[in-house]
Amino acid sequence: MYKEQTEVKRQQMNYLDGLRRFKDKGVAVLVDGIECLEEEWNRIFETGEDGGFYMGDFICSEQGRLKEIRFDRVYLTAPGKIGR
Repeated sequence: MYKEQTEVKRQQMNYLDGLRRFKDKGVAVLVDGIECLEEEWNRIFETGEDGGFYMGDFICSEQGRLKEIRFDRVYLTAPGKIGR
């Protein structure tokens, strides 16, 4: 189990490194509609007790260039109706 957790953490760090490279090229990274500090980006890997999780959307400019990566909490079911 420890080995699996280590692998998940490694994959998460690789993902965050990729986001950092995009940010360094001028692409905004937003979590819940706010351009937050890099230290807060780990939230995107959290799954809430209410079943919510973060999903990324890649937003392009009219010229087709990537301009924003947005992470918003989404739910598979309506909040408060898990298991129904």
